[in-house]
Amino acid sequence: MKTKFFTSLLFVLLIVLSCNKKQKTNGSFENNLDLLPPFPEISEQLPLNSVDMGDWQSFPEIELDIPITEGPFEPTWESIEDNYPGEPAWLREAKFGIWVHFGPQSAGESGDWYARYLYKQDKIAYKNHLEKYGHPSEFGYKDVLNLWNPKKLDPAQLTKIYKDAGARFLMIQGVHHDNYDLWNSRYHPWNSVNIGPKRDFLGEWAKACRKNKMHFGVTFHHEYTWWWWQTAFGSDTKGEKAGIPYDGHLKLEDGIGKWWEGYDPRLLYGIDLREYKGVEEKAHQDWSPAPSGIFENHLEYAKWYTTQWALRMMDVVEHYDPDFIYTDGTVQGPFTGIGTGTGIKANAMPLVMADFYNKTLKRRNEVNTFSIVKFRSKTNGTVNTEEFGIPDEIKTDQPWIGEAPVGDWFYAPNFTYDSGMIIRYIIEAIARDGNAAVSIAILPDGSIDEKSLEMLKEVGDWMKQNGEAVYGSRAWNIPGEGEIVDGKLKMLPGGALRDKHAKFEFSKQDFRFTKGKNNALYAFCMIVPEAGTKLTIKSLSKDNDFLEKPIKKVQLVGHKGKIRWEQTNNGLEIVCPNQMSYKTSIVFKIY
Repeated sequence: MKTKFFTSLLFVLLIVLSCNKKQKTNGSFENNLDLLPPFPEISEQLPLNSVDMGDWQSFPEIELDIPITEGPFEPTWESIEDNYPGEPAWLREAKFGIWVHFGPQSAGESGDWYARYLYKQDKIAYKNHLEKYGHPSEFGYKDVLNLWNPKKLDPAQLTKIYKDAGARFLMIQGVHHDNYDLWNSRYHPWNSVNIGPKRDFLGEWAKACRKNKMHFGVTFHHEYTWWWWQTAFGSDTKGEKAGIPYDGHLKLEDGIGKWWEGYDPRLLYGIDLREYKGVEEKAHQDWSPAPSGIFENHLEYAKWYTTQWALRMMDVVEHYDPDFIYTDGTVQGPFTGIGTGTGIKANAMPLVMADFYNKTLKRRNEVNTFSIVKFRSKTNGTVNTEEFGIPDEIKTDQPWIGEAPVGDWFYAPNFTYDSGMIIRYIIEAIARDGNAAVSIAILPDGSIDEKSLEMLKEVGDWMKQNGEAVYGSRAWNIPGEGEIVDGKLKMLPGGALRDKHAKFEFSKQDFRFTKGKNNALYAFCMIVPEAGTKLTIKSLSKDNDFLEKPIKKVQLVGHKGKIRWEQTNNGLEIVCPNQMSYKTSIVFKIY
């Protein structure tokens, strides 16, 4: 009887310890969990695929009981739309940024979603994990976190490199779907200060950005976590380890005597939700959230989960003062009960945004920050993104940022490094009134390779020469002209920037346009023609529908001498100079 009593007491103490893990700050421990209730008791799991998801449409939205910073913004979409002043001027000016998509998943050298895929036998991530670490029933992702230590990561040096490449803002990963916070997180013990490198990466990036006068935002992808991690609760379906559970099934008491003692794996992996119909099936598809609906048997856990989700973002806003925040997804926002927001309906997103904008107003006396709610329809107060692709036409209904990685979102071998595809990606975005953020994979040790450095230098050289056509620009009347394919203007293909983008062929008839903040019109030829080549920009003919008056002056940006040109009925005809020491794209300034 005494043994049972002391075992139960030890288990309770471990739960308390796990939920209150906090790195020392200024020599004293802080208890900051007043707003986060204890991890709820989880009911006994029912058989796989035995429970219907609750109806998301009829389920009432949960209102989280979290106080926010005082101010005009209330935690509703209506209040945000009514009070938000509009697109910050700095975003219009910046135009180009670097996406710092880096974290412990780089250790797998398997590209994006390594942490999820290492638990799927048919994936290269599983094979790579076996060779590097061992079987995921014995050495899972939590153990990767413990070993991960990117000693060569130098945010100060990298920020300077990115600035020299022409970037004017950074998108910095705060937490990916793996649920591991890259800052000194007060509400989540699985973080980079407690486990692994023992560093506050977000603090280092924020300091470097401010030193370089670089705007920065923090990205949050942890709304996926509870359905994304369901692979960790499975097991091999074949081979000598078939049927042996992966480490997602472990609980707090299983860590006694191990390196992770006191850290509850449920706070990393979430809980097993495969009793709901379709969850197990979707977990084994390449890309798919759990079915739409409500996890009705786990409502208390769902509320705890959304509360912790919000508090972690508010923690970053309070301590790092970012210029924007970013949430992932493919629907109208996190926790909508549908798509990537499946599982529950809660007001977590407008609550976090209202706190963010009120805090900005209090600190800066203006709201010059924004929130990316990926794929949300036009809403004053949000900025959207275009992942992998660029719209066919000019998009001015809301501010947006095109985002794409070189190779993949996390490092893997054999990426194609080509400055031309990055430059053309930027041009395609700004010609449609967008911005561009490109991810350059950081190696597992925190460094970037020589090919990346060379590529970034070439981008920087081009931006230094042609920046007047980029920074602060707006779309013109049309995005461009050139070859028409299937009824549309030929443009750089979508997807991650890879070999096909580096080899994609444009010709001398392909142009893109922007309107500079100096009111000049800029025409980007998507190639560098040979010296003496005659170019014709048909949209700028004498009888064009766009210019209010005849063209008075044409200059080749970066060329000191005059060039020959004539505005005719066929178009603006330009003869390239006898020396053409340019790369990727030339730009004409037109008055």
